[in-house]
Amino acid sequence: MRISVSSDMDEPVARGLVAELRARGHDVIAHGALHPGSDPQWAACSEAAARDVATGAADQAVVCCWTGTGASIAANKVPGVRAALCTDAYTADGARRWNDANVLALSLRLTSEPLLKEILDAWFTAEASQDAEDRENVARIGRLDRREP
Repeated sequence: MRISVSSDMDEPVARGLVAELRARGHDVIAHGALHPGSDPQWAACSEAAARDVATGAADQAVVCCWTGTGASIAANKVPGVRAALCTDAYTADGARRWNDANVLALSLRLTSEPLLKEILDAWFTAEASQDAEDRENVARIGRLDRREP
C-alpha cells in the first residue's frame, strides 16, 4: 500500500512512523519535515499528504503535528478525505470501521512507540463497515464535500 506521511517536525515519533510503515511493507511518500525541501508547516504538509489520498497518489495517509489537531483539521479541508485524530487503538479501529477514515492523524506529543504500533495495528486491521447506516453516514460526508444537500 502507498502511504503518504507528513509531519511538521522531525521528531522520533515521525521517524519511527516512517520506519514502521516501511517495515510493514508499505511504500511511503514523505512530506514536511520528513522530506528535505518540503514545506514543514503543519497546514501545508498535512494538505499535501491529504491531496495524495484525494488524487489517488496514495491509498491512505498519516499526518502528524504536536497535538494532531491542526494536522487533522488541514487534512479534512481536502475534499474526499476523512481524517481521524486517534490517540489509541480503539479509536483507530472505530475510525476505519464506522467512518471509513482514509487519513490517520497522530499527536507527536502523545504517541509513544508502543502506542504507535498498537494504533497502526488497529488502523490496518479494521475494514470499513458494510452496515447500511454506516455507509449512509460516509456517503453524507461525501455530499458535504461536494456541497450537496
